[in-house]
Amino acid sequence: MDNITKTNIERPVEVSIKNSQMVRATIASLIGWALDLYDLFLLLYVATTIGNLFFPASNQTLSLAAVYASFAVTLLMRPLGSAIFGVYADKNGRKKAMTVAIIGAGLSTTAFGLLPTIHQVGVAASIAFLILRLVQGIFVGGVVASTHTIGTESASPKYRGLMSGLIGGGGAGLGALFASIAYSIVSAIFPGDAFDTLGWRIMFFTGIIGALSGLFIFRSLDESPLWKQLKEKQSKDKMVEQQKSPFKMFLTKYYKVLFVNLMIVIGGGSGYYLTAGFIPTFLKVVNKVPAAVSSGVLIATSITTILAAIVVGHLSELIGRKKTFMIIGILCVFGLPYFYLSLAHSTTTTSIYLNAIGLVFLGNASYAPVLIFLNERFPTEVRSTGTGLSWNVGFAIGGMMPTFVNLASGTVEHIPYTLMYFTIVIYLVYILGSFIIPETKGNLK
Repeated sequence: MDNITKTNIERPVEVSIKNSQMVRATIASLIGWALDLYDLFLLLYVATTIGNLFFPASNQTLSLAAVYASFAVTLLMRPLGSAIFGVYADKNGRKKAMTVAIIGAGLSTTAFGLLPTIHQVGVAASIAFLILRLVQGIFVGGVVASTHTIGTESASPKYRGLMSGLIGGGGAGLGALFASIAYSIVSAIFPGDAFDTLGWRIMFFTGIIGALSGLFIFRSLDESPLWKQLKEKQSKDKMVEQQKSPFKMFLTKYYKVLFVNLMIVIGGGSGYYLTAGFIPTFLKVVNKVPAAVSSGVLIATSITTILAAIVVGHLSELIGRKKTFMIIGILCVFGLPYFYLSLAHSTTTTSIYLNAIGLVFLGNASYAPVLIFLNERFPTEVRSTGTGLSWNVGFAIGGMMPTFVNLASGTVEHIPYTLMYFTIVIYLVYILGSFIIPETKGNLK
């Protein structure tokens, strides 16, 4: 078999991992990824306000498309960030890369609150906004390259599927939950026009929390035991060439693996951004619910994100990654279109809650095993680079889907149907990918 269906990995003797080390790595990866996504998700919660202040248009869907395009710009820079920080993490350690990336992401988010609007400086405001999004994207990509390896590398084999869901999905849900709570508090303190004037700036200023937390959380974190084992082996064997060029090694030996991985990761990324990521906009422009109801639904769906990721992540440890992807892909092909249309036609608060929860559960289940699957596809010497690039390229493409949905919809009324068609096509590819990929469970050693 070639690298498309089977990654040839020389497996060293499995290292012993202490429970305390696993707990610290879990907390660091989970909170680090949550704070980083909190920084990234703030834009989704103020999308309509940002559209009016930085990308105004006569048609609301065009304004929203511009805002989501600025979100997609950040996602497009994430592969570059994962290449930079992934190589750094593979050569110098996961802990160092994580610390720098998270602090950088928090500071760049805080800077958004200082920007002048288009009404103050004209188109220069839009340009400055986009440039800052590019910078933020590099740091976010760097966080993936470190948090998405050190947590699973520090876990015992029986918990790796659960760890995948906990970090990848739990971190996303926790980040969204933090953003939901921040939005609820800030929108209550600055209601109506006050939010459009000052409240949105306060939302971005809270990004400094992530930068400061990064310094505190990672002080007691141990380095990945698998990475330390690799460095000890390289030191004994004088493996200088592999130490110098993990990125070159990845490009020459594992690029085919990357392409096959993307069939799964694009589906997982789209599942997130077209459900949990799109829900704030869907509730506001399609259901037209008040802020109080929207905040409650967003908090409920954030909790759902965490539960879905943990449950399905652990399921992959019981039945395997391949079978889990197949089952979830089939459920999403039929389930997501149903929930989109049902949510669009919901007229009661209860039905809005139920359909939003169902939608978010399926969307986030689709990427729950992705993190551990990617880790198992690459050896330790290129794992941060390979996992970071696979995740960030796939989620960058998935993150562009809301922009395409808004552009393809034309009007607000067409959004639910466009979402339905997009998800059917995306998850048919996802199902095809689940047939092509090998079973990887047990390859992380």
